[in-house]
Amino acid sequence: MQDLFEFFNARTESMVTLLENLVRHESPSKDKVLVDRLSDYLHDILIELGADVTIIPREKVGNIRLVQWNKTSKGTPILILAHLDTVWPAGTLADDMPLKREENRLFGPGVLDMKAGVAIAVEAIRGLRDRRQMPDRPIWLLLTTDEETGSAYSRELIVELAQQCGLILVMEPAADNGGLKTSRKGISEYTVKAKGIASHAGLAPEEGVNAIVELAHQTLKIHSLNNLRQGTSVSVTQVSGGITNNIIPPEAECYVDVRFFYKHEAERVETAIKALTPVLPGSSLEITGGIDRLPMERSEQVVTAFQQARILAEKLGFSLDEAAVGGVSDGNLTAGAGATTLDGLGAQGAGAHALHEHILIRSLPRKAALLAAILQAWKFEG
Repeated sequence: MQDLFEFFNARTESMVTLLENLVRHESPSKDKVLVDRLSDYLHDILIELGADVTIIPREKVGNIRLVQWNKTSKGTPILILAHLDTVWPAGTLADDMPLKREENRLFGPGVLDMKAGVAIAVEAIRGLRDRRQMPDRPIWLLLTTDEETGSAYSRELIVELAQQCGLILVMEPAADNGGLKTSRKGISEYTVKAKGIASHAGLAPEEGVNAIVELAHQTLKIHSLNNLRQGTSVSVTQVSGGITNNIIPPEAECYVDVRFFYKHEAERVETAIKALTPVLPGSSLEITGGIDRLPMERSEQVVTAFQQARILAEKLGFSLDEAAVGGVSDGNLTAGAGATTLDGLGAQGAGAHALHEHILIRSLPRKAALLAAILQAWKFEG
């Protein structure tokens, strides 16, 4: 199998060329025209690679594309999951972040998160076809367009497809060690609004009920829910309130960010936050929000899947590590739906969402070879 890695290593420059073209197609999440332009560019490439491409229209974000090979073959599909949108506004290439190459690093907006992952997926398929080693199993590639803004327009489709598949391969960037991400924290988001009674701070302060003071009590209660030993963080990250400097504030609110490695921790925190009660007489609380994405837990099925991927990497001639990370991805959605999910199949690099965003070019052939090997040789359990 090592010849597979050598094949992709020889194609490194072709992969870089494709990736550069993807980066040149700027695709900010909220610019449907630009995201669709990138989708159209890829559409033609995927058709040339023998795919059946279904366009799933979206009004407010870019159109989603479901790309399928061996559509009529029997067997359990493998789903490759990628997104085309980036956090960078149009014009970033020209103004702040030019596409550039420095030795083993390629810089540019979205190059790491996650256009390199898209390029790796395309080139893995191209390599298998060129070598006449495409497996006789359904292979699906889902290209979404709103991951960076929360996947509101793709979430239901992602879950629906994941439940039909035996393995989900998420093309998000690799872990810092170059390995796969076998555990991701989930996220919950809450807004806690305290309501009091306004009054003049000088003439009649005793007639008021200070919503900021009420919110301060609630903030301390919320902070006490942290369980950092288990990886659960509960953070009040934004606070606002008050009308002007001489009025007892009748309203104040805070935003609460919760991250967790375990579903039971998410439920513990949710129960506690929704059970908050006022402290000051005459005050009241309004609590909104909830669990947004369940964690991608390092379950037995994930460990088994990672071990199989690690063995394939060894056969290709390199070692494969794993990591747990705090950020969320669409892999949280597939794992939350019960699908076996491996994340971090994209390139290794640094600076996602930062001006120094870049990939390590040498990671491209490794990840392309690994993805191709998984598609070719994967054995489903049971």
